[in-house]
Formats: sequence, structure tokens, C-alpha cells
Amino acid sequence: MIPLPVTFAILFYGLCVGSFLNVCIYRIPHSRSIVRPGSSCPSCQTPIRWYDNIPVLSYLILRGRCRSCGCSVSLRYPAIEALTGCFALIALYAFGLTASALVHFIFFSVLITITFIDIDHRIIPDVISLPGIPLFFLLSLAVPTVTWQEAALGILAGGGSLWLVAWIYERLTGKMGMGGGDIKLLGMMGAFIGWKGVLFTIFFSSLTGSVIGLSIMLIQRGNMKLAIPYGPFLATGGAVYTLFGAQLIGWYLGFMR
Repeated sequence: MIPLPVTFAILFYGLCVGSFLNVCIYRIPHSRSIVRPGSSCPSCQTPIRWYDNIPVLSYLILRGRCRSCGCSVSLRYPAIEALTGCFALIALYAFGLTASALVHFIFFSVLITITFIDIDHRIIPDVISLPGIPLFFLLSLAVPTVTWQEAALGILAGGGSLWLVAWIYERLTGKMGMGGGDIKLLGMMGAFIGWKGVLFTIFFSSLTGSVIGLSIMLIQRGNMKLAIPYGPFLATGGAVYTLFGAQLIGWYLGFMR
């Protein structure tokens, strides 16, 4: 049983990390430093004081507006903070107060960052995915369910499988259907979740991406030219696998008998 004070401390820690992720999501695509300068209002550029930068709480107190200019601040900022805080608790209660919980939370935080950057800009920055491959390979050593051999195969399976799909698609259609960022992202994820996780992630992301893509196409009345970023589906698949992969695979194999 995890004490309530520990739960609140981890939640607050997650909210603070979420505030930092907002900075990363906004600045990394523009090649700006994530350290300096400090946060400022998107409208008037006034530096945000520390007491106006408390995750979620400051947004509620100020009713979603800048103290200096009164302009509204996007609801997405506290939403990302809350989402990250929730994943901090999910990691805590799924893996306990362990090193495995910490490295899983790091994994979730990186996936959140990549997801929103890809939604905004249709890119997955190399500055995240490429260093993430050796980083998560090392962090996978703290995960008891993944061996270093499985992690190494995960890198090859993750990057190689999507590269093969992209190469075949380009050969057949003459068009690039998948960006290199997705390939590097799955390679990074494979370093942490192993080759089994890669296979699950490809299946899950393809299924959910197809369902959502077809739904949007029907809403758009048959518009086949709508580009949907694939990174968020990969990230979701990887997160689902780390939390429920074994149970879902067991259920699927039992269902197929």
C-alpha cells in the first residue's frame, strides 16, 4: 500500500514535469533552448512569475488568463500537465515505488512530448528520438520483463520493420507514405519495450490508426488526402503495451483458440 503523502508527492512531481514538457513541445521544433529564457506569456511575452507558474493551480486561479495582459491561455497547457501527472500515478501504481516506475515514467513523458510535437508540426525531432535509442536501451536494464537481448532486437525490429514498409510503399506508389521520424521513433521505443512490444505496437497502431483514419475520412466525405500523423498512434501503442501488453496478448491468444 502506497502512503497517501507519497501519492500526492508523485502527482505534484508529475505535474511539474508536465509543465516542463510544455516548454519542450513549444520550443524544440523551433530549435530553441528548453532552459533559457524562462517561460513567458505567448501573447505579451511578459515573463511568468514563479507563483503564476504552479502547474494547473495557477491556471485555475488566473481563470486561464495572463496576469499582465489578460489574454486567454490555451487549455492545452494545464491539460498536458494533468496528463503527465496522471501517468506519474499510473507508473507508481503499476510498478510500485521502484526504479522501474521511474524509467517507465520517463518513457511516458518522452512519448507525450513526441505526440504533441507530431500533432502540431508533423515531425518527430531527431534530437529526441536518436539520443533516445541508447538512452532507453540502458534504461531497459531496470525493467525486469525485458532482457538486453530483447531490447537490442527491439531496436532492429522497430527501425527495420517500418523502414521496410516505407520502402515497399514508395516502390509501389512512387510516394513517401511514412516519414523517417516514425522509423526512428519505433526504433527508440523498441530499445525499451523489446521486439515483442514492437510487434504489438505496430499491430495496435495500425488498427487504431485505420479506424480513426476511416472515421475522419467518412466525416470529411471521402477525402483521401487528409494527412494524419502516425507518431501519436505509435506512442499510444507503446504505452498500452507497457501497461497491458501481457494481458492483451494472453486474451488474444485465448480468444483465437
